[in-house]
Amino acid sequence: MTGVTVCFGTVNSVKALWETRIKKSKDDLKREKEQRDRVTVGRLTGAWEDRITLAKLKERLVTEDGRVILRIQNEEWKTLPPALVQLTHIQEWQLHRTGLHKIPSFISSFQSLIVLDLSRNAIRQIPKEIGKLTRLRELLVSYNRLSCVPEELSTCESLEKLELAKNSDLDELPEQLSNLKKLYHLDLSLNQFSTIPECVVNLPALEWLDMGGNRLERLPDDIHRMEKLHTLWLQRNELEYLPDNISRMPNLDTLVLSKNKLRDIPPLMEGMTNLRFVNFRDNPLTYHVTLPDVKEDVEEEEDDREMFGREFMNYYIHEARKRDSQTYTSVLNVALEGVVEIAAP
Repeated sequence: MTGVTVCFGTVNSVKALWETRIKKSKDDLKREKEQRDRVTVGRLTGAWEDRITLAKLKERLVTEDGRVILRIQNEEWKTLPPALVQLTHIQEWQLHRTGLHKIPSFISSFQSLIVLDLSRNAIRQIPKEIGKLTRLRELLVSYNRLSCVPEELSTCESLEKLELAKNSDLDELPEQLSNLKKLYHLDLSLNQFSTIPECVVNLPALEWLDMGGNRLERLPDDIHRMEKLHTLWLQRNELEYLPDNISRMPNLDTLVLSKNKLRDIPPLMEGMTNLRFVNFRDNPLTYHVTLPDVKEDVEEEEDDREMFGREFMNYYIHEARKRDSQTYTSVLNVALEGVVEIAAP
């Protein structure tokens, strides 16, 4: 009886162990199946979400002048979805007031991109991958939160227009940007620059420059090296004087200097015959001069009003020269009288 009991107990133990293993195996298989199902569902959900996102993006594509444009305005797109890379044929991005935080690194996939307009967002950084966009002609990132510009931007060899206005903390540019041989339009207004960066002076094709609303205290003495520059905006800065070499800028026809701290106008500027419009308003100039009255029966044309600043400049230089001459003569006479008195017996 005892042997039978032992055998029976052993069989029961083996059976219980076997049932436990079978149950565990079934549970494991069930968990694996559930996990596979979740992954599959996740993939299907992700794919479905990508399809939905892609469809939303496609709805925002327009074609103008034969150019495919992605246009999103006043919608919340803090990040751009990876699905966007399926639309690399896009030639222009126009994303305004979307709250976009960053330019994705996959921007380098958009080799057909000609215009990248991301103004009025919350972008803090331009990725170095931007340098791979060799066809890019315009980069517009004004009114963002940039504090620096990557040197890789200098390899965008087709870049013609760069706008970086109102980024608050921006106060310098990498010297490599002087390699942008086609850049003719540059907006650096409303930032923290204390001088015009050397790379800007070295830009060979620059024609239009706005540095208004910065902290400029002086202009570079070699500013005349900007030979092709025809428009220069310098309003609302801290400039106290102008270098004489500004008179050696042969193509300069528009110069705005309002709301600075200028005390004088360089006499050599009188010879800038190409200067069509100049504005010295709201500067503490040494001499107060008033232009001669214009006949009331002569109606001023628009061009005449634009010429007013130049007329004022020339009249100021003439008056300053005359008053300086009078002051010098008066001082000389006083000095001579003093010499005569000393020499008298």
